[in-house]
Amino acid sequence: MLLIKCPWCGDRDEHEFSHGGEAHIVRPKDPEKLTDDQWADYLFMRKNPKGAHLERWVHAHGCRRWFNVERDTVTHAITAVYKMNETPPRRSRT
Repeated sequence: MLLIKCPWCGDRDEHEFSHGGEAHIVRPKDPEKLTDDQWADYLFMRKNPKGAHLERWVHAHGCRRWFNVERDTVTHAITAVYKMNETPPRRSRT
């Protein structure tokens, strides 16, 4: 079981949260100009790293706010939690 630290509510059991996928995915400015392959790439293609990964989570059974988490995909250890408008932790930027 994961213990996730909501930036607003503090430490909570993982069952209170829902995973929202990879963090920092930017929607295309003109999606109607994309080819079908480019649109499919935006919608479905995500990183699948072994190690540190930036993810979006929502405190679904709490404050209902979205935030970002840096989580190790091997150990599931959470190494950073930060609000949506904040920059990722320095060790995550490559």
